[in-house]
Amino acid sequence: SSLKSLAVGGARLNPETARRVLEEIGPVLTQVYGMAEGLCCTTRPDDPEEVIVETQGRPVSEGDEFKIIDDQSNEVAPGELGELITRGPYTIRGYYKAPQHNRTAFTPDGFYRTGDMVRLHPSGNFIIEGRSKDLINRGGEKISAEEIENLIITHPAVLNTAVVAMPDPVMGERACAYVVLRHGASLDFAQLCRFLEQKRIARFKLPERLELIEALPVTAVGKISKKDLREDIKRKLQQQHSKLIG
Repeated sequence: SSLKSLAVGGARLNPETARRVLEEIGPVLTQVYGMAEGLCCTTRPDDPEEVIVETQGRPVSEGDEFKIIDDQSNEVAPGELGELITRGPYTIRGYYKAPQHNRTAFTPDGFYRTGDMVRLHPSGNFIIEGRSKDLINRGGEKISAEEIENLIITHPAVLNTAVVAMPDPVMGERACAYVVLRHGASLDFAQLCRFLEQKRIARFKLPERLELIEALPVTAVGKISKKDLREDIKRKLQQQHSKLIG
């Protein structure tokens, strides 16, 4: 009862979890998004509940500038997915003695390329959809892994999940869902797809492989290591291919 504020950052908070926080603890939640290079964003205490649950905040300084761009560096329409770039009073202008890296990390007019894929909410807040490297390019169609994860995690059998790209000779990449099941639960690929179809997901976004796993690998700072998962599914596909031709 003495808890007045709960700030959450480091990774996007699942909306279902955010709602549980508000229901079980009360109106104490603040979502925070930022980076060591500068930009800091938060939701505000007077934001509507939907905004606090669904978004990761807006810049804290009036001096912060940002754009959301496509892979051709054109600004996208509000609500569309794109990479967030930013500059402002406390965002770095460049990395020390790293001119080659700076040429790719910054735009010619000084905006820092965050590598984060976002959408602009009608409130002016950001919805963080993941890293640019987490986008799955299925035959030219871009799939946000985090969008799919946020649907899979609502399945009652699922404890945790991560969606990664797996290489494909025809489509380039396809989506593979790694799932940790709750104790005693079961789930197969067909059941997962039916569940996601009930969520009205576009068919091209459906995972095309399910890998059940006891625990997801994590990095030294406790984040899910998608690099390890991508390497794992690549290795499994190579082994399957070797058996077919051998």
